[in-house]
Amino acid sequence: MEQMLQLFIWIPLLGFFVSLFFNNTQEKQIAAVAYIGVGVQMIGIIAFIVWWAMQHFQTLHLKHFVFFKEDNIEIFLDFYFDKTTAVFSLLGAFITFLVLIFSKYYLHRDAGYKRFFNTILLFFFAFNVSVFAGNFETLFIGWEFLGITSFLLIAFYRDRYLPVKNALKTISLYRLGDIGLILALWTSHHIWHENITFMKLEDTSLLSRHIDTHYNAVVFLLAMVVVSATIKSAQFPFSSWLPRAMEGPTTSSAVFYGSLAVHLGVFLLLRTYHYWESVVPIKMAIAIIGVTTAIVATLIARVQSTVKTQIAYSSIAQIGLMFIEVALGWHILVLVHLSGNALLRTYQLLVSPSVLGYRIHDQFFNFIPKQQTYSTSMAGKLKNSIYLLSLKEWNMDANLKWFFWNPLKFIGRLFYFVSNKTGIIIFALIFVAGLLLFTFDDHIPYQFDQFLHIFFAFVGMVLTLLSFVEKKSPMKAWLLIILSQLYVVLSVALLNDQYQYREILIYFSGLFASAILGVRILYKLRKLEPHLRLDDFYGSIYRHPGLAGIFLLACLAFVGLPFTPSFIGLDLLYSHIDHDEYFLVSFLTIAFLVLELSVLRIYARLFLGPDKKQTHPIAYRSS
Repeated sequence: MEQMLQLFIWIPLLGFFVSLFFNNTQEKQIAAVAYIGVGVQMIGIIAFIVWWAMQHFQTLHLKHFVFFKEDNIEIFLDFYFDKTTAVFSLLGAFITFLVLIFSKYYLHRDAGYKRFFNTILLFFFAFNVSVFAGNFETLFIGWEFLGITSFLLIAFYRDRYLPVKNALKTISLYRLGDIGLILALWTSHHIWHENITFMKLEDTSLLSRHIDTHYNAVVFLLAMVVVSATIKSAQFPFSSWLPRAMEGPTTSSAVFYGSLAVHLGVFLLLRTYHYWESVVPIKMAIAIIGVTTAIVATLIARVQSTVKTQIAYSSIAQIGLMFIEVALGWHILVLVHLSGNALLRTYQLLVSPSVLGYRIHDQFFNFIPKQQTYSTSMAGKLKNSIYLLSLKEWNMDANLKWFFWNPLKFIGRLFYFVSNKTGIIIFALIFVAGLLLFTFDDHIPYQFDQFLHIFFAFVGMVLTLLSFVEKKSPMKAWLLIILSQLYVVLSVALLNDQYQYREILIYFSGLFASAILGVRILYKLRKLEPHLRLDDFYGSIYRHPGLAGIFLLACLAFVGLPFTPSFIGLDLLYSHIDHDEYFLVSFLTIAFLVLELSVLRIYARLFLGPDKKQTHPIAYRSS
């Protein structure tokens, strides 16, 4: 029966591909495909859980597909089924099925009807990959697809400024969480010297031996896991992205952020519990995060004026309590609490438009203003201060911008003077020099050789940051990104002789194809729309939908879309970085963090937002 696990992954993906063959006017067919795909999944998981219960809840494990195998490196899909998976998979199928029924009528005759159902099916596939994941690599594949679908769903109303802007904000924090998972993967490779599965992590004796011998590395790995879980579940201080993500349709808010995806941080903590249950600092950190979030989110929710924002922060507060329950080891309570919260938030979000309409009507006829009283006592001043802080959402957006994003932009602007054509040529020549150094590595003095890889990694990071702050030429930003990846690969090749040409070729095979395709699209777009820059949203998807679709695929393949060669190459690249190369890992991590943001920024600025050529008022001659 372990072979059945793969069906729960591929059925939603099959539904996604089938739905692509219908046009937007065939609403009944599109909805039917979605119903059948998710409905079969739901019935199948119910039947599977019944059979599984008859087998006394035996843990199931399936090593499904090997992407790459060489020496001590093996990258493979791995599926896992236990009580946690059972609850998440059943809950996901049931809620998604209900939302699809609601969406059939809610989005009737909407211009993006087909696009919405396609994206929901892709989300459901990503969700199942995540909850059935049996190792970190498989989990990372699911999380990457969730990030893509999150961007598409938030920016569903792509002709509006705010949804597109908030989609970029959300994907930036999602990417930060993904980077935490990548660093956890890197550390895990060095601790175990293999692609460790969650099944093996249940062996307490094996865990205790490795924790004792690699305590610092284990603490770092678990810290990255906690960071990823905190961001994914919108816990303090990363809570502000969840209300911003409510810019999409109400149905996507219900299934995506209100009930399912936002709980995956809790899922990650449950899945890795055996790893950190004996590490007291990690348990304390999870509990403190939960307590802080529950208090702050409750205060913010009480002063919000919009229904969706109130629901979002209420859900965040409940997830904070789940963090506390996980830290205390109350796993059954967590699963019950999670199920109740997910179902409640789904119901609240789906009925919120009707309730809001009723409340507005009631207040119009029966509004009675409250008498405001102001206290000058210490308690009154404290209450007013908390009230103002809560109105400002405890400045979480401003603090993240000030302490994290602004320093990255500042570094990019420091080197902005070399981002012209001459600068790009100079960087290209430095790269050629690096290739020569790599070829004649044996003749380089050791004092010089030990810093070469760090230098080239730093240059790769700088090039990515330069692309991130570029506001004029899309072509220049794209070329800077391409050049940065050449430096990234070169830095690892200079460090480790075991990084073979075959592995480099795997990474570049996907990278160069998407890079050349992107150059071609941008060149053609520049001829059609010479005024396009990166200083605003131009909404050219309405004039050039074909170019927009192809460029989006090129962007996703460039940043390492799962199942592409560049995705496998990224995992191989990190596996060749030594455990003590902290500067190299830091520079490469920042480069990969900014890479996806810069690429999606180019796509969003060129193709999304209000159509500039249609929204400007046209002066007509007076009659």
